[in-house]
Amino acid sequence: MIPAAFEYAAPKNVSEALAMLRQHPDAKVMAGGQSLLSLMKLRVASPPMVVDLGRIRDLSYIREEKEHIAIGALTTHTDIERSSVIQKRLKALAESAEQIGDLQVRNRGTIGGSLAHADPAADYPAAFLALEGTIVVQGSSGTRTITADQFFTGLFTTALKANEILTEVRFPTSPTINGSAYKKMKHPASGFAVIGAAAVVRAGGQLRLAFTGAASHAFRAKTIETALSGKKLDEATVRAAMEQAAQGVDLLEDLFADKVYRAQLVKVYGRRAVLAAVQ
Repeated sequence: MIPAAFEYAAPKNVSEALAMLRQHPDAKVMAGGQSLLSLMKLRVASPPMVVDLGRIRDLSYIREEKEHIAIGALTTHTDIERSSVIQKRLKALAESAEQIGDLQVRNRGTIGGSLAHADPAADYPAAFLALEGTIVVQGSSGTRTITADQFFTGLFTTALKANEILTEVRFPTSPTINGSAYKKMKHPASGFAVIGAAAVVRAGGQLRLAFTGAASHAFRAKTIETALSGKKLDEATVRAAMEQAAQGVDLLEDLFADKVYRAQLVKVYGRRAVLAAVQ
């Protein structure tokens, strides 16, 4: 289908983009366009104006800093997948990037756009939560940060305000990450996650486990994290703990996977992610 008519703007910097959003409060921000353009073609979304951030080159980078790794919002999935820094320090993030869509999508799609869109079956959210990420946003009132645990608020909704632009994603490097992994059951038609699980084991035995595809938004399995804290993470111990992984979660249900099937997938892929992170 063809989108409804709309105005188009391509600001050269974040300040110019924010000014446009103030002038046009109903405008939609576009990063790589892999999600927004599809919705517009289906006329699920019909914004009067699209503010395209694609020409703001300062928002595409991967920097290893003293206490964290910083990734610009317009950094593509391909850049994240191939980065030696990400491969070494944030393996779960690299593994989630390499499983997004196809090559064309990975070459155009961006981490900032994906997180801001907050699709319940997107790959990044699970890794973002497990790796204790932080979002940096700029708005008319200045710059602020939002932690991963505060960011996803519901189906396709986040803590971003209407006049804010996501500019950077940060991941702490201390305490040291001993291992991390992302495991996914891919929908055979769409490529989205039926279930995706990200696990991170840090120095001192700290475990974080998060899921995507299971509920209205990505979430941490805090009960499992507590149950496995300080324990030897072997096959038997992890398998037993995972029996409670879907407990209390309002699971999604569709023609491909009902709630019972998704509950089983949560157990299986949660176990696989934790064991892969340990290895």
